[in-house]
Amino acid sequence: MDLDEFEDELQDLASAEEFLDYFAVPYEPSVVHVNRLHILQRFHDYLAQDRDSLPGDLEGRRGAYRAWLARAYQDFVESDALTEKVFKVFHEARGEAFVPLSSIGLGGSSTVNGGSLP
Repeated sequence: MDLDEFEDELQDLASAEEFLDYFAVPYEPSVVHVNRLHILQRFHDYLAQDRDSLPGDLEGRRGAYRAWLARAYQDFVESDALTEKVFKVFHEARGEAFVPLSSIGLGGSSTVNGGSLP
């Protein structure tokens, strides 16, 4: 197998479990069940962060991918999705969200506490 074939095999993997099985990373199904998308996104982030330093040989590349996947999985064994803030929505939700009632269009005219809403 060469690097191109390796990359092609990776393209066929779809789920977190398939990646973990492919790279022989031991895992608890309950952790993966709750965090599968977060694990894959963190794995992707680790790859993107170190893409320039990837080994040029197959075994080195496979080892690097396995290490990053194991690290991504371990992040969610030791923590949770809300704490890790992998996705943009978690970064934006740092404070309490508030939407004033007056900004909600109700499609008609209504009154609340004697005031009128659009």
